[in-house]
Amino acid sequence: MEWKGVFPALLTPFTETEDLDLEIFAKNLESQVNAGVNGVIIGGSLGEASSLTFREKEIMVSCAVEKLRGSIPVILNIAEGSTREAVQQAAMAAQWGVQGLMLLPPMRYKSDDRETIAFFKAVASSADLPIMIYNNPVDYKIEVTADMFAELTECKNIQAVKESTREVSNVTRMINRFGERFKILCGVDTIIMEELMMGAHGWVAGLVDAFPKETVAIYRLVKAGRVDEAKSIFRWFLPLLELDLHPKLVQYIKLAAMQTGLSSEWVRSPRMTLVGEERKKILALVSKGIESRPRLPDYLSIPA
Repeated sequence: MEWKGVFPALLTPFTETEDLDLEIFAKNLESQVNAGVNGVIIGGSLGEASSLTFREKEIMVSCAVEKLRGSIPVILNIAEGSTREAVQQAAMAAQWGVQGLMLLPPMRYKSDDRETIAFFKAVASSADLPIMIYNNPVDYKIEVTADMFAELTECKNIQAVKESTREVSNVTRMINRFGERFKILCGVDTIIMEELMMGAHGWVAGLVDAFPKETVAIYRLVKAGRVDEAKSIFRWFLPLLELDLHPKLVQYIKLAAMQTGLSSEWVRSPRMTLVGEERKKILALVSKGIESRPRLPDYLSIPA
């Protein structure tokens, strides 16, 4: 397990009746692999984790593991309200064949620093899998500070952080304090250029679900020092990447992915598909992006 490169936070495609649509899921998965991603994350925020059953997560993981056959890692997100449930899910994930975990702090209860650290340590000690901590205080109201990461260094399998604080300077703070102990993956699409330039090792991406090639091209070009080429693609991409910041990011990105043939727009209630002027606005933005899609260099020839 190497925490570097592009890791799509995969959508969970549904049918109109809110059942899993594994056909579209497999199609998106194939497009991500062909674009050159380095791993995939199942059941994240963008994957509508809170609405998925335990069994549905197993089905999606099994589908991905079977189709990928070890070519790239499958990572399962764990977002649970109790330590017991999180530990149980980590144990089952290992049985399902995942190669890593993305771990959120406790859900629904705003745990303090001591409780959050204990939660992470309990899951880490129960599972012999590499773990990436998802640090997103903007949406989940709990910040994993550098002092907390210092206490987590004793957990050898806690190896990375999905950095979603939206503070670009946190990349430098983490590197200054821990060197290469924790790999840093940018979790906010709109600041990927800045964070990669400051030393982030990878990108947990959202709009990659609709535009996989452009996403991987930006990452590889920056890492190869071809910043001007990456910058040109990023400037085209930014209006679309901003869809990742909205409370309706799931609906927005699913609609974008539908337009590029990689998803349906169906979501699971209480979410509802977009209607009226809001839907027209997002469709217009996506259509403009598709029409002006940049010509990409041979980015796949650049080492991942």
